[in-house]
Amino acid sequence: MMDASDQEELGVDADQPLAPHNGVINKLLNVGQEDNMHGQMEEFLGPQAEYNEEEEERKYYRRKRLCVIKNVLAASVGAMIVYSVYMGLLQMQLILHYDMTYREVKYSNLGLEDIDRKMLMGINVTPIIGLLYTPVLIRFLGTKWMMFLASGIYALFVSTNYWERYYTLVPSAVAIGVAIVPLWASLGNYITRMAQQYYEYVHYKEDHVQEQKKLPKGACHKYIIVFQSVFHIIFHLSFVFAEFPMCFVLNGYLHKSEHILLNVHSCGANISGVIPGFNTTVLTNLPRSMLLIQVESVLMGFAFLAMIIFLVLCGPAYRPTEEIDLRSIGWGNIFQLPFKHLRDYRLRLLCPFFIYSGFEMLFAITGFSLSYGVCVLGLDKLWLLIVVYGLSCSVFSSLSLCLLRLPRWVCLVGGAAVHGVLLVVLLAFSPPPKNLEYLGPLLVISVLWGLGTALNKTGVSTLIGMLYAEEKERLDFVYTIYHWWQAIAIFIVYLWSNLPMRAKLSILLATLVLACYCYWLMERRLAMKLPFRLPRIPRPRHKVKGYRYLEEDNSDESDSERSEEDDEEERENEEHVVEEMGAEDREKGGQDAEVQGVDSPKARRRGAEGHRNRREDAQMKEGVKEEREGG
Repeated sequence: MMDASDQEELGVDADQPLAPHNGVINKLLNVGQEDNMHGQMEEFLGPQAEYNEEEEERKYYRRKRLCVIKNVLAASVGAMIVYSVYMGLLQMQLILHYDMTYREVKYSNLGLEDIDRKMLMGINVTPIIGLLYTPVLIRFLGTKWMMFLASGIYALFVSTNYWERYYTLVPSAVAIGVAIVPLWASLGNYITRMAQQYYEYVHYKEDHVQEQKKLPKGACHKYIIVFQSVFHIIFHLSFVFAEFPMCFVLNGYLHKSEHILLNVHSCGANISGVIPGFNTTVLTNLPRSMLLIQVESVLMGFAFLAMIIFLVLCGPAYRPTEEIDLRSIGWGNIFQLPFKHLRDYRLRLLCPFFIYSGFEMLFAITGFSLSYGVCVLGLDKLWLLIVVYGLSCSVFSSLSLCLLRLPRWVCLVGGAAVHGVLLVVLLAFSPPPKNLEYLGPLLVISVLWGLGTALNKTGVSTLIGMLYAEEKERLDFVYTIYHWWQAIAIFIVYLWSNLPMRAKLSILLATLVLACYCYWLMERRLAMKLPFRLPRIPRPRHKVKGYRYLEEDNSDESDSERSEEDDEEERENEEHVVEEMGAEDREKGGQDAEVQGVDSPKARRRGAEGHRNRREDAQMKEGVKEEREGG
């Protein structure tokens, strides 16, 4: 009875045989097979004899370096395509709209000439306010996405030419004016960041790289020089490709020079405006509408190609955690920091060079090419002057690689010397119109001006990168200031279009001399090791825990720990304020006033009293906490 009840309680059927004991199971198992499985498991999970950790790490960082090179080439090609499309379409559009027959036959009551004036005003005037929103856009969207969005705005401008109306052309031109400063600030920031990343991937074994600390002084300068040179070599080819619509399409519809320049009596330094007396009819017959649509479609396709290059081939400029850090300092701080960076005497003394950099390039493609080139050779030779200028800029941009062995002032001073001589020559150069004998001298001037432009552009961009190479969180502000001053210069060139040529050349020469003096003053101050003021960038308002970002509130944090961190942050803030006060005193009243202001007994006494008060508060908090726990 007991056996039956036990079987019922255990839920075992009496007819079924009982399960064998554990010892019986062990005897039934194949011991050899178990040993074999155990050996295979150890072989699978154990260290592989063929695996070399250092070799795999070296291959990984080699792939990372190749990705950086790919990013630089993609950004350079994308910018070159965008500006090739933009300048080529704008040139073709302005020539067509200038022709009176084209306006009257195709758009009799539309007022294309007035639309063109408003469109140019939108492109040239809108960037003046770029300093207000550019850092916010770059920090909000990110460097890569800002370049992609700006290229999309240029593609929008191309698309509006399918339907030429006031409400399509003018808003798209204003949008381009809004996007100019963010695009160029993003490109400058991106190329410099790639140089910093390349240094990190080359020296990945260094402690400061593994701990993501600030780079040593001058560590990545050679990579900045190389990458900026590569960027400008590729980008300046945009002047060459921009002339393809003019060369292959419009040149077949242009009148001969005798007709276009019939009422032109003087050129060069003797004229006022652009080309006084230029004929209002430049086309022999109107291009077919389908031909213009086909040209615009090709340009639209290349604009989309540039967008795809920025989107697919350009990698991110910052790590995701760094992007969050850049945004989390507060939008008010992001808005103010460009203005605060202007207190740095390095940027202030470089501002004349920023302005001249905008003057000289726009003068080359408008003032010199039209008032000297077209006025003497005719409109059909405009493409030749621009192509020679673009090729010269591209080829001579490689000369900035000499900075790998020569001092950094060589590029800027060399370009300034070339342009200074040319400006003096142009002040006295007044060739007669309709004279092809001057083709050779004008081409030589175009080549030399391209040499000066190449040295100037690469020199300024490289110098900014070298001055702020170790400050990765400041790059967007610095490049924003640079290209904002360039936008101011472009606006000034837009305003002076009706001035006499000698007045324009005199302004250029005076700006160049001032820029050289200010640059010499900056290098002298740096050689004397005079401190410069850098605004404090607030810490990100979050904490890092693994790969997640947590808020300031931490329930596991004790009051004593929180007070110590607060004391440390307040101490750093006070030290930074003292440093800024010292730098300001040195700039205004010399180093004696600075020593007296910072190291005075009163200042030391205030600092000691503040530190003592904070320490007493922390001790009081700890005492209250202990009493609370004891009670």
